[in-house]
Amino acid sequence: MDAARLYTFVRETSYDTLPPAVQRMAERCLIDLAGTGAAGLATSLSQIIRNHAVRSFGAGDGAPRARLLFDGRVASPLGAALAGGMTIDSFDSHDGHVLTKGHAGVAILPALLALADSASTPMTGAEFLISLVIGYEVAIRAGIAQHATCPDYHTSGAWNALGVTAVAARQWQMAEGQFRHALGIAEYHGPRSQMMRCIDFPTMVKDGSGWGAMCGLSAAYLATDGFTGAPALVAESEDVAHLWSDLGQRWRILEMYFKPYPICRWAQPAVEASLILRRKHAVDPAAIVQVEIETFHEAVRLDQHHPDSTEAAQYSLPFPVAAAIVRGKLSPTDISGASLTDRDILAMSDRIRLVEAPDLNARFPAERFARARFKLSDGRELVSDTTPARGDAERPLSDAEILAKFHDLADAPLGSAAASELVDVIAALPVQKDVSALADRLLARPRQGSGNDSSAAA
Repeated sequence: MDAARLYTFVRETSYDTLPPAVQRMAERCLIDLAGTGAAGLATSLSQIIRNHAVRSFGAGDGAPRARLLFDGRVASPLGAALAGGMTIDSFDSHDGHVLTKGHAGVAILPALLALADSASTPMTGAEFLISLVIGYEVAIRAGIAQHATCPDYHTSGAWNALGVTAVAARQWQMAEGQFRHALGIAEYHGPRSQMMRCIDFPTMVKDGSGWGAMCGLSAAYLATDGFTGAPALVAESEDVAHLWSDLGQRWRILEMYFKPYPICRWAQPAVEASLILRRKHAVDPAAIVQVEIETFHEAVRLDQHHPDSTEAAQYSLPFPVAAAIVRGKLSPTDISGASLTDRDILAMSDRIRLVEAPDLNARFPAERFARARFKLSDGRELVSDTTPARGDAERPLSDAEILAKFHDLADAPLGSAAASELVDVIAALPVQKDVSALADRLLARPRQGSGNDSSAAA
């Protein structure tokens, strides 16, 4: 696309010119990311990366400093962005976009918070929200463009880094030439990790978004110091120009999905289909002899029947389906802790068979569907409809559902009163002259101290 037009969009778009639906979506994304980040505090992944950021990415004398997400300790803005992105990513409940097959906000929010916290002049609430939107719009298009032009499926950090760079360019009022170099650096150095390796072997490496947040900020810092980068092909190549032609007119942030369950999006249609079938027929889990799940190829790869960690449970299909069938719902506690060794859930997981369905393959990634079949001990077979996940743009979660999900995730680690205060601060953000009230709630260590382990701090 025309680089000058992208630069103008990043530098000159104002909050007041956004459609009301986009303004509201920015708040929904912020609430959802905050809840996911709060829940992530309790994971070992988050505790390790936060301690690592403080030890290894500390700010030198006179250098910018920023607090870590829900932690209170300080590091360089790069370290804060890395730790925040990985904390959100550690609990697989954050928003996403179907055509990117990944996540934008998980990198944008912690990087934006690091920029706001380290800035010498206050950022307004409206500026915070418009910067969040700009980050989403650039990152999503970069992600779609990368999938269209690269032969491999890379983690989200490979492209959400460009959204981070765009946000930094706006905040620092970069010159156009610097901005183009920064995008090129971010694209070149973005973590092009092979996503399906994490699907097949779930560990803490996950979706690369913490590294994307750090890479995007680093690219911006380097460009301002005169470091040069090749043009970002996912933004400037003629092959993807059509993906950028509607920038500022079509708001991709409105296409985001929100997860009702804290697991990989690919497993959610199977959970939904199984829950619908169980409730519709009042099925006693003990009467189920076998569960057959028909779905698309990528979801079939989520074949972790006995996950030994929360990462493996989040990237499993049979285990969360089994938990949902046994318990009649799927809660955050069902993919961690004692649930991982629950004998009833594990026995049900062993009775689940995954089947690749060609018709559902053909609809992926724009649409993700599954069918569930229960074979019962009395000889009956119950079959669900072809079922999508809830929370897509076509089937959105209501504001009430987003809020209930937030409290389900955040009340325990933050405390219910503090969680409610955070929601109120986000609602008031458009008229706030200083974003510090939001930053203080998102960056301070929760008074309850849940999930925070500072023992390894430098």
